[in-house]
Amino acid sequence: MEKKLRNIYKCFPGGKHKALTMSYDDGLMEDARLISIFNEYGIKGTFHLNSGLHENRFPLDEIAKIYAGHEVACHTLTHPTIERCPIEQVAKQILLDRENLEKAVGYPVRGLSYPNGSYSQQIKALLPLLGIRYSRVVGSSENFSLPKDPYEWKATCHHGHRLIELGEQFCGLYKRQYLYLMYVWGHSYEFSRDNSWGLIEDFCKLAGKKEDTWYATNIEIMDYLDACDALRYSADGTFVFNPSFLSVWLEVDGKIIEAKGGEKTEL
Repeated sequence: MEKKLRNIYKCFPGGKHKALTMSYDDGLMEDARLISIFNEYGIKGTFHLNSGLHENRFPLDEIAKIYAGHEVACHTLTHPTIERCPIEQVAKQILLDRENLEKAVGYPVRGLSYPNGSYSQQIKALLPLLGIRYSRVVGSSENFSLPKDPYEWKATCHHGHRLIELGEQFCGLYKRQYLYLMYVWGHSYEFSRDNSWGLIEDFCKLAGKKEDTWYATNIEIMDYLDACDALRYSADGTFVFNPSFLSVWLEVDGKIIEAKGGEKTEL
């Protein structure tokens, strides 16, 4: 008797098919106001800090409290245009930034955004050796796809580029056969400079607190996608083993199933 081939889809946590993440650079004081807006609407962000710069920035011993519930990530120690720098200096810029930030927050700091959008293939190849799992580039993809290259991760948009329009498109997505990710980046000081705090608040009102959306930091998304890729399926698709400590959600012939970390799950 011919066996029916099963449809097995990876989902975001809880069986959701949409995710939203935010990414902000430089670590200036305006981050505190932005974080308060994110917290009000249940949105999570990643904040890339230069631990060697101090003007209009929080002291390192306050970072854990200011950024609690969000991700702190690298942006190099002093924000040079790293493609122009000797590779040895690039390594030091990233490792010293990691060390300072990890002492401040108490967890491994594994994300990066390229300062001034500057990078090269040589720098990309270096990052895994420095403990960096992903890095964001500048620009706007204007789409909601998952990252194809985590070391050249382009956001959906800068917050100054079609933010509400793209947010409305994202909120209207409903086809569950796809996974959608909206990724917004920028600098919090731009809201003060451009008198546009209302823009980000309007976006958070629009996109926050949705039942069909997972709100996550950059590293949470990357770790979850890695856990999805690590699943080990039986040949006939009747069970799966999850070697990760993270639970992974699957949709199997229309049914949502949680594959718990470290366990075999019948599908």
